[in-house]
Formats: sequence, C-alpha cells, structure tokens
Amino acid sequence: MNTRNHMLGNEKMSKLLFKLSLPATIGMIVNALYNLIDTIFVGRGVSPLAIGGLTIALPIQMIIMAFAQMIGIGTASLISRSLGAKDIEKADMASGNAFLAITILSTLTMIFGLIFIDPLLKFFGATEKLLPYSKAYLSVIFLGSIFYSFAVASNNIVRAEGNAKVAMFTMIVGTGLNIILDPIFIFVLKLGIKGAALATIISQFVSFLYILKYLYSGKSSIKVKLHHLKPNKEILKEIFSIGSSAFARQTAGSILAIIINNSLKTYGSDAAITIYGIINRFIIFLCMPIFGTVQGMQPIAGFNYGAKKIDRVKEVVKLSIITTTVLASFGALIAQIFPISIMKLFGLKDNLAIEGSKALRIVISMLPIIGIQIVGATFFQSIGKAVPSLILSLSRQLLFFIPIVLILPHFIGLYGIWLAFPISDILSTIITTSLVKREMKKISLKTI
Repeated sequence: MNTRNHMLGNEKMSKLLFKLSLPATIGMIVNALYNLIDTIFVGRGVSPLAIGGLTIALPIQMIIMAFAQMIGIGTASLISRSLGAKDIEKADMASGNAFLAITILSTLTMIFGLIFIDPLLKFFGATEKLLPYSKAYLSVIFLGSIFYSFAVASNNIVRAEGNAKVAMFTMIVGTGLNIILDPIFIFVLKLGIKGAALATIISQFVSFLYILKYLYSGKSSIKVKLHHLKPNKEILKEIFSIGSSAFARQTAGSILAIIINNSLKTYGSDAAITIYGIINRFIIFLCMPIFGTVQGMQPIAGFNYGAKKIDRVKEVVKLSIITTTVLASFGALIAQIFPISIMKLFGLKDNLAIEGSKALRIVISMLPIIGIQIVGATFFQSIGKAVPSLILSLSRQLLFFIPIVLILPHFIGLYGIWLAFPISDILSTIITTSLVKREMKKISLKTI
C-alpha cells in the first residue's frame, strides 16, 4: 500500500504514466483486437450481412458496458482520492458497494434484455435481413453480461489502487481465449454468429474468475469484508454521481447508434450499416491506446488531487494530452493510407470496399484531436467534478453530432452522415479545451 502511494505521489511523471498506461493499453488493444478479429471471422465465416447484425447489437452491448463503467469509474475516482487522503476504510467501503451495485444492475439488465429483445433490436435499427443475425448473437450475450460487467467494474478498482498489470492480464486472458474459441465455434462447429457469441460469454466468465481470484487472494490493497457490502447511501451517491459522465458517454453513444443506424436505413442500405459497423470497430481499435493512457492518468490525477499536489495533476494532464495526440495521429495516418485494404480485410469486395474506404477516410479525418476530449473528461472524473465531466461526455454525441446527423443528410445524402463525425470532433474539442483551461486556473488559485 505505502509503496504504491509513494509511487503515485512522487515518481517521475513520464515514467509513472508509462508504467500505469502500458498495461492498460496492452490489455485494451488485445481486447479491441478481439473485436476486430471477431468481426473478420463473422464477415468471412458467416457473411458481410452478419457484420450488419453485429452493428445493430453493438449499441445494446454499449449500454451493458455503460452500467459497468459508471460503477467502475465512479468507484475508481473515490478510491484514488481516499487512498491519497489515507482513508483506507472508505476505499474498502466503496469497493464493497460497487460489487453490490454491479450485481443488482447487471442482473436486471439481463432479464429486461432477454424479455424485450425483439422490440429492442427493431428500435436500434434492425432491418428484416439483419434481425435474425442480431437476435441470435445478442440473446447469448445477455446471458453472460453479469460476468462481463463485474470484470469491467473490478478492473477500474484494481487500476485505482495502482495495480495496472492485473487489469491488463484480466483482459488478455479473456480476449486470448475468445480469439481461440471464435474459429472453433464458427468454422469447425458451424455455429455461425451464435458461435461468436458463445465464445464471447465463455471468455468473459474466465475473466470474471481471474479477477475474482486476485481480489480475494490477499494480494490486493483493497480488503472487502462482509460489512463493506452493506449499502451506504453517501458512498453509492458519490459513485453514481462521478460515474454518471462515463454512463452518459456510453449511453449517448448508444443513442447515437440508434440515430445512425436508422439514418443509414433511410439514406443508404444494409450495406451502409455493414460499412459503419466496420468503421466503428476499427476506430474503437485505434482509440484503445488513448483510453489506455487516460486509464493510467486517472489514478495519478485522483491521488495527487486528494494529496493536494496540484503541480503533479497539471503535469499528468499535459503529458497525457501530448501522448494521446501522437497516438491518434499515427492511427489516423494508417487508416488514410490503407483504407481499401482495411475494408477488404472484413470480406468487403469491389465497389462496396471502395465506398467503405471513402467513408472511413472522412470519419477518421479529425481523429488526431480526439485525445483532448477524452483526457479532458477523465481529468474532471479524476478530481471528482461530476458536472463538467458529464458536459464533456455529452458534448460530442448529443450537443453536436445528433443535430448535425439529422440535418446534413437532407442536403447531401449519405455523405452527410459521414461528415457529422469530423465536424463534431472539432466542436467538442473546442469546448473541452476551454473547460480544462478554466479548471486548471481555478485549482491553481486554491493552492496559493
């Protein structure tokens, strides 16, 4: 405990950020690589239309993740600040309440999803051709959602105590198994898209067992006992308040997907939904190093803010912005150089691959500045500022993207949907920069 606290509060910033970000980045890249490989297997082993089915199911999976991230990130922020303030009991109580909340919420989500699966999928944009694929996949995914949710929430808790390697291996174990099982279930056992879903939930269960073993092995700094599982109104209120921005960001992305999918039905076709599904998964893969960086940043910023070391808070935010900008620029460059090859990798051919490559180039054109948005929202989460974090989480999707994507296609058709992405990135980055600069000045004045 003391060694980790000393590391968070005193170690050289570049070394510390690298140490905490690298395991998170590796784990998330491996996890995103699974999503890419899973989509490639489905596209080649089932059909490109099945990718469209996955695209419809994805925003519902994002809602499942939203609950897990809300609890995990809210708890991580509380734990980081509690450890910085040397309040160990509060950190343990936060973890226990998080376990209770994630169990209840994920169970309710699973029951609701299985009962209302058909209307949900139609609401999220499923066409007659895509509905069978979406339903076959999602009905299985719902069954394993509780294990996935627990692993996601617990990973944030483990990172908050400074043990990023365990969080990394949790993702690597599950993802590695998933990559092995996918071709067996899809190609060997001929289970189609349902086989991809079975591979996913089996792997999520193994991840759940791995992190559960660590938490109760005695190696974790967090010691959750029976009395920590008793609901604490103030603790839960703070967890949900701080985590609300992460929940808003994920659910806003889900709302966004409803609008995009239905707009693509109107101005495009099933093929357009398939193209969007490929682009979306590829962007998620490119953004994983960025999310890995901010996950390394979060415990550093939270701990040092709690310890009133504001210079270190400012230093880690600045370094994180530089790092994420470099990473995003590199990813965007790769996509701009090889767009057709990327589309063909997923089984698209001829004109469909060409159309997909044009859309990809437009959508990722402003990717280099996306790190500023993510670092900004994470900064406010880390210091316990729920409202500005919520505003930044909502700005890109709800304030900018939705109005643009509803208006622009009326004038220029399908390409209006693709152009909404870079325009929203520019506008939300301007908002983020303004709020972060103002908050930095405010916390600096408090220390004078």
